[in-house]
Parts: sequence; C-alpha cells; structure tokens
Amino acid sequence: MSRPAPTVLVVVPTYDEAENVRAVTTAILQAVPTAHVLVVDDGSPDGTADIVRAIRAADERVHLVERSGKGGLGTAYVAGFRWGLERGYPLLVEMDADGSHPADRLPAMIAAVTADDGVALAIGSRWVPGGSVVDWPLRREVLSRGANTYARIVLGLGVRDVTAGFRVYRSDVVARMDLGSIDSKGYCFQVDMTLRVDDLGGRIVEVPIRFRDRVHGVSKMSRSVVVEAMLRVTQWGLQRRFGRRRASARR
Repeated sequence: MSRPAPTVLVVVPTYDEAENVRAVTTAILQAVPTAHVLVVDDGSPDGTADIVRAIRAADERVHLVERSGKGGLGTAYVAGFRWGLERGYPLLVEMDADGSHPADRLPAMIAAVTADDGVALAIGSRWVPGGSVVDWPLRREVLSRGANTYARIVLGLGVRDVTAGFRVYRSDVVARMDLGSIDSKGYCFQVDMTLRVDDLGGRIVEVPIRFRDRVHGVSKMSRSVVVEAMLRVTQWGLQRRFGRRRASARR
C-alpha cells in the first residue's frame, strides 16, 4: 500500500551525532508518520552519515545530504530548505539531532501553521506559559532568558523565544526569502529567520515545549557563537530603527 503524499520535511543538521541520529529519526516518524526526514551531515568523522544511509535503506521517508566540511548550522538549514523547496514540500521544519526538541510536540506545531493561512511560522518555545527547560543550571537559564529579552526589545518583536531552533515554516514564505543573502552560521540564524518572516508580514505563533538538554555527544555552543549573535542582533536592531533593514525577500 502506498503512503500518503508527504506534507512535511523535517531538516536535521548533524555533526558527530552517531549516538543520537537513529533515535531522533525514529521519534519524528512516530510522531508524524507522513513526514519525511532530511539529515544534512557536515562530514561527521564519527560515521553519522553511514547510520543515516542504513536507516534510508529500510525507510524511504529518510533522506541524506552530505557536505564536505563543517559549514555551520545556518548553512545546513539553508541547504535543507533549498532541497525541500525543489521537491515541493508544503512545510519545512527545523529540528536538532540531539534529542532536546520533543518530537511529540510536532503535531501541535504543524497544526498551529495549517489551521490558519496567516500563520507563517510556529516556534517551539521554552519561554511562553506552559514551556519549560529540564535540568538547566540557573546561569544558563538566565543567559537564555536575558538574550531573548534583549533581542525582543532591540528588534521590536513580540516573540519570547526568538533564539529557539525548533520550528515549522510555511514553505511559500521561505520561498520568498533571499536565501542566498543568509550568512548567519551560528544560532543567530534563528533570529535572522524570525526577522525575515516578520519582514514578509507572516504571523508567528509560539507553541510551548519542554526542552531537554542532550544526553549524548557534545554541545556545539561556543563563545564565538554567542558573540556573533549579540553583534548581529544589535546591528539588525539599528537597521530596523533607522529604516535600513536588509533585504529579506526576492526581487
């Protein structure tokens, strides 16, 4: 019996996620059986791509894009979005490979977009009522809340978790973006994409999630990633304030 046509492509960037990629793929497909999963692997030396190929051999819903080196989170998502747009998926999802994003919240996030044509983006949010984090030290929670408050004020956005990386986009909105102008390589990619959706007039909703830290592997967060995000948020805030926002749509 043939499967229903896929409506969702879940893009999962990986670098050294051999311990996690099978579990996250299984969780996604259990939560949304009609979804497809695209793993974008940046040449993981731990054999992540080999595991994905084995999964792919048993399940045609799983796909793999291999890149030659570690190009960063933002460029991995852009590669995944382009792949999905070329193949006509109506919805594009961002999701981490480390298990921190709860796959069982995907149906609610997808429903938040499909129930209203005006909604362009649903964010799985830690910082709205009902959202939470698990086993975070106070210092990390204060840092995340503070960074999001700063971004919200400086950028004039109503989003409470603008740095969140668990997202569902309407593809036709992503298709209107100038993806070639995106050069955010770290977590400020999430802020950049939020701004682009807002610039295009798309409505953004936040769906509460319970965020859990990775169990296996090593976090990709670094001081340089944090510095990049803070500098860019300040730059974009000034551009918005003085009416010189960078182009976010195709011309």
